[in-house]
Amino acid sequence: MSRPEDRADITIEPVDVRSPEARELVAAYLAEIALAFGHDASQAPPVDDEDFDLPNGRFLVVRDERGAAVGCGSVRLIDAATAEVKRMYISQSIRGRGAGWALLQALEGAARELGATTGVLDTNATLTSALALYRANGWQEVAPYNDNDQATHWFRKDLLTTCQTLATS
Repeated sequence: MSRPEDRADITIEPVDVRSPEARELVAAYLAEIALAFGHDASQAPPVDDEDFDLPNGRFLVVRDERGAAVGCGSVRLIDAATAEVKRMYISQSIRGRGAGWALLQALEGAARELGATTGVLDTNATLTSALALYRANGWQEVAPYNDNDQATHWFRKDLLTTCQTLATS
């Protein structure tokens, strides 16, 4: 059985967060979470484009078999050893095909490349598919690590243990 991260019909690549396609994907993500739980971007903790430039972070785009941008996600270092997953989004057109799983694996890999040994993220309870994805990928629920009042769940993952497990599998 093939693993979702081995999907041949999608590709995941880094892009500049300032690119038009990155802006469109982030806008789609923000619109979706605004509908899902009333997310108000003006109330969210600040995020700067520079947070996703090397050596501080990465912004990744998911492309379907035609090369169309159908998802995104990013990581940024919040300290020398900890990377935060942000703005993870998969469009409806590709959901259910393993793209979310593959993107999360790619984001974890990008975090390790930045030198992070720990990953963190926050999300909202209305995003049930996201919660299930994080849990299935070994993310553990923890006490809040930030003051995001729009989040209801905070997660942490040891990225080195994951890497070592994958290397020995």
